[in-house]
Amino acid sequence: MNKNQAFPWDHPRFRSWIGVARACQLMQQAMTRAIADLDIKTPHLDILINLYRFDGISQQELARKLLVGRSNMSMLLPQLEKRGLIERRPDAKDKRVLRLSLTDAGRDLTMQAMHIQTGMIERIMSQTPADRCLQVAEAIEDIIHILQTMETDGDEA
Repeated sequence: MNKNQAFPWDHPRFRSWIGVARACQLMQQAMTRAIADLDIKTPHLDILINLYRFDGISQQELARKLLVGRSNMSMLLPQLEKRGLIERRPDAKDKRVLRLSLTDAGRDLTMQAMHIQTGMIERIMSQTPADRCLQVAEAIEDIIHILQTMETDGDEA
């Protein structure tokens, strides 16, 4: 760092940058604690909720939605399958593609987890007026878009 470069904490938007990162980290920790009794972790919950919303999604589509690689999917899916929460079936048109669905037990567990998650959202977000929540959401969506653009452009610095 040379004399002409500012320190990150001197940037006028640094507080927002840190706030987003801290909020994400604390939310993950709180959710991990909240669903611990269900014997699942937040990556499992992300998978289960997506399968609840998008029944029959392919493994590849799921990995894209969750922004994870195939190796992560390869570790997490067998754990859920072994517990009888999900099932993988070959696609009717393309046998190379595996489609994912919740089992009845997986649907029940997902419903319990979503109830916990909805309660957390209400508890945390109800302290802020709805219009302000929408403003924050729009700002975060802008950040996400910029980060995704940087990733696709290969300009990560």
